[in-house]
Amino acid sequence: MNGFPLYPVGFVRSPFKKPMPPEEFRGTLSRIELRPEFEEALEGLQEGELLLVLFRFHLCRGFPMKVHPRGDPANPLRGVFSTCSPYRPNHIGASIVRLKEVTGPALTVESLDAVDGTPVMDIKPFRGINWEEMGQTGLPRSPFL
Repeated sequence: MNGFPLYPVGFVRSPFKKPMPPEEFRGTLSRIELRPEFEEALEGLQEGELLLVLFRFHLCRGFPMKVHPRGDPANPLRGVFSTCSPYRPNHIGASIVRLKEVTGPALTVESLDAVDGTPVMDIKPFRGINWEEMGQTGLPRSPFL
């Protein structure tokens, strides 16, 4: 399998040092410290808005095709793509967080389910989905579809 390099735009600073169930992160404040060259890219972000944070599960090694959801053997095996397991082919995680503050090249966010030191690959505003604007295709209406 051919790959391509991805470079972190920053790193998470969190009170959590080891992986936990996602609900443990709810309401917790974390910082995303960006590399200085990305500070200008924060222009236009608004406190209180929702962000989609893409990050790398850097503590995971390898991945199985099937996992027990939540790592509980009592749960039947499922394909990894049907679960939220951190053990994934590309070790990519995604969280929707609330932006609390922007200070220089750092963001304070709420409910980021990533541990301290996690590499952040990208940050995007999360606009949600307006299901009433969906067409019969189940996709947002677009002049290109």
